[in-house]
Amino acid sequence: MANRYLDEHLADASIGDRVTVTGSEARHAVAVSRLRVGDTVSVGDGAGLVLEGEVVAAEPTAFAFEVRSAVRFERTGPAIILAQALAKGDRDELAIQAATELGVDAIIPWAAGRSIVRWEGSKARKGADRWAAVVREATKQSMRPWLPDVLDLVTSRQLALLAEQTRILVLEPAAPTQLTQLPLDSRDLLLVVGPEGGIAADELATIGGEPVRLGAEVLRTSTAGPAAIAVLNARLGRW
Repeated sequence: MANRYLDEHLADASIGDRVTVTGSEARHAVAVSRLRVGDTVSVGDGAGLVLEGEVVAAEPTAFAFEVRSAVRFERTGPAIILAQALAKGDRDELAIQAATELGVDAIIPWAAGRSIVRWEGSKARKGADRWAAVVREATKQSMRPWLPDVLDLVTSRQLALLAEQTRILVLEPAAPTQLTQLPLDSRDLLLVVGPEGGIAADELATIGGEPVRLGAEVLRTSTAGPAAIAVLNARLGRW
């Protein structure tokens, strides 16, 4: 299987064209992944375009390949968006990594009332950059043609406003409705996952949406979102 690299400035190309990748992605490919002339490589722009071909040049800061195939993938719908509460340790990062591998379309960092971690001051930019890096690497690892958007940090009130654009599903272990039984339609889905301590009652009221549960087990914040996305993938015919 070819290695997948991302180049957001990748231009459309035809079979037989020579395409050059530069910058940090190329440096990593050559120095760390040991990309060499003759290797098969896959390069995507994160917006649906994927080029594959044979490496014809590999330098410390650039590599070039001859295009053998060029495919443009359309987004599948409805979209699945994950609003992941900030969590201690690396549990939120584990959640968004797995969610990316499973096909989530966008990720929203959420400052939940019970989140122990806070993105304040310089931590806000650092946290957002870290999440974007996790999502980028997971996109490459899973060979996805689309790079999920990592949106700005939101409060619970800001999350509630997204009901105008999406159908909000809030994961709650005590909810009467199972996600496997919930009727679905063509609306985009916003899946809300709380922090380790769960979502407070007043916060649930603020967010609104539809409370849903998975099985009888209570999952960690790092596994609840990915598990729900897997269910939705099957329900929506993605898998």
